[in-house]
Order: sequence, then C-alpha cells, then structure tokens
Amino acid sequence: MRTLGIDPGTALLGWGVLDEHHGTLQSVACGVVRTLREQTTEQRLLTLHTELTALVQQYQPDAAAIEELFFSRNVTTALAVGQARGVVLLTLAQAGIAVYEYTPREVKQAVAGYGGADKHQMQEMVRLTLNLKHLPRPDDAADALAIAICHAYTAPMRNRIRSASQNP
Repeated sequence: MRTLGIDPGTALLGWGVLDEHHGTLQSVACGVVRTLREQTTEQRLLTLHTELTALVQQYQPDAAAIEELFFSRNVTTALAVGQARGVVLLTLAQAGIAVYEYTPREVKQAVAGYGGADKHQMQEMVRLTLNLKHLPRPDDAADALAIAICHAYTAPMRNRIRSASQNP
C-alpha cells in the first residue's frame, strides 16, 4: 500500500510518501510545497492544487492521510490552514483517492506511543521507523511522514472494524 501523508498549510504544505509491504514501512519521498508571501490567497491555493496534483500523478498513492484541523487561539492561521485543507481534500477527491483524517494526538500516539510527544521526539521516531540516516527536513515534511505512518499503523484495524460492522 502506498500512502501520501499531508501536513496542510498555506505557506508550507508538507507531504510524504511511504510504502508498506508486509508490515515494513519504507520512505519513498518527502518534501514541501512552498507558496510565496507576495502571492494572493487565490494564487497560493492554486499553487497548492497544481503541485499536489503533480505529486499525486507522480507517486500514485492508494490512500492519503491528512491531519485534522486543530483550532487554536490564532483564528487567522486556522482559517488559512482550513483553506489549504479544502484544496487538499478537493484535489484528492478529484483523483479518486480515499482520504483518512487523524488528529495531532492520534498521530503522536501511533508514531511515538505518547499523545503528548514533542516535535523532536516525533521526528526521531519517524527517522527510526523509516530507518533514515537523517531527520527528514523541513519539519513539515517530517510531520507529513508521521501522518502517513499513523495511517499505515491504523488502517488495518479500521478495515477490520469496518468489515465487522458490515458483516455482523
């Protein structure tokens, strides 16, 4: 199974692709989509759509995992991230890719075994889990890989639960 993990953002959108074969995870690629500060919001969202469409075409993921919107005190940031998430969800829907959403706490629990893990702990667990020589950079790419790892660990259980509920 090939999973595209996405850490949504308007200025930086982190992405990571990993393959899972018989319980072994392997990093395929990761990076960020950057938009320019001088671009209008519409131009930034178009850049995200265009770049994400190209990534989907290049890597052909079977599923996508995205971080759920975490609403904090900064309403402006939350709105911008919400707009980026909307573009991501639309792009993935257009490509016919199943989307799974995870909270930051779920990602931390799945990857580090502790829902309150800090950024450094998460990056190190991503590095160890994927047997990488160096921490993935920038942070947004590492976060996207963590989201993909969370999905790879969580998907089998979700599928068993769905099957059980459909065949009582």
